[in-house]
Amino acid sequence: MPLAVCATPIGNLDDVTLRVLDELRNADVVLAEDTRHTRGLLERHGIRARLLSYHEHNEAGRVAELLPRLVAGERMALVTDAGMPAVSDPGARIVRAALDAGVAVTVLPGPSAVETALVASGLGGGRYAFVGFLPRKAGELAALWRETAGWGMPVVAFESAQRVGASLRSLAAFDSAREVAVCRELTKRFEEIARGSAVELAERFADAPRGEVTLVVGAGSDVADPAGAHAAMADLVAAGTPRRIAAEVVARLTDMSRNDLYRETL
Repeated sequence: MPLAVCATPIGNLDDVTLRVLDELRNADVVLAEDTRHTRGLLERHGIRARLLSYHEHNEAGRVAELLPRLVAGERMALVTDAGMPAVSDPGARIVRAALDAGVAVTVLPGPSAVETALVASGLGGGRYAFVGFLPRKAGELAALWRETAGWGMPVVAFESAQRVGASLRSLAAFDSAREVAVCRELTKRFEEIARGSAVELAERFADAPRGEVTLVVGAGSDVADPAGAHAAMADLVAAGTPRRIAAEVVARLTDMSRNDLYRETL
C-alpha cells in the first residue's frame, strides 16, 4: 500500500498495533511530525527506518515533493507524535492529494486520546462530539459553550495545559454545575482523571498542570437561568476572579446586565 496512515501511542510506547509495527518496518520512508519523537518509538520496538519530517510548517512543500513518489509506487507510512494523523495533527493534505491522484491509502487504527478520555470520564455511553483544540479567543470559547449546551451529548476537546484553567473558568461562567473531566497524561506514569463540576475544576486547575490534557464536558442545558448566572458569578468571585471580569464574562454568556451581576456580589 503506497500510503499508510498509522495511529501511534498517545503515551505508553507499548500501545501500538502489530500492523502499525509491520508497516513502519516495511515502509520506504516514514513521514513523522517530529523525527526525534518517532525515533524513540522505533527504537523501543527495534525498528530501523528512514525518517522524513512532515509537520504543519512544511506540509504544503512536502505534499508537492512526495506526491510524485507515491504515484511512482514508493511506500510511505505517515505518523504523528501521538494518535491518528489528519485529525488534529498534520496529514489531511497528503491524504487528500493521494486520493485525488488515485494513490491507494489505508488507515491503520490504534490508540485514541478522544475515546480513552471519554470512557475514563464516565460521561460517555452514547453519542458524543469531538471539537478538536478549544478556541484561544475568549469570545469564541464562550460561543462554543453556548452552542454545545444544546447538543445533548458530551463534548471532547484538546486543550493546552497552560490554558486549561482559563477554559474551565470560561465554562464555569456559563454553567458552573456542568460536569467535566480533565484527563491528563493519558496512559502515562502520572495519568490523572479529575472529575467534578466546572467551577470545582476551574479552582483545582487554577495553576497550570503538566502534560497533555483532554477535556470531556458533560451534556448541558440549553439556557443558563438567572439563578444559575448569579451562582456562577458568586463561584467565580469566590475562586479569585476579579469581580469586574466575572461580571463581564457572565453577562456576555447569559445576556444579563453586567451592572446587576456586579452589584449582586458586592
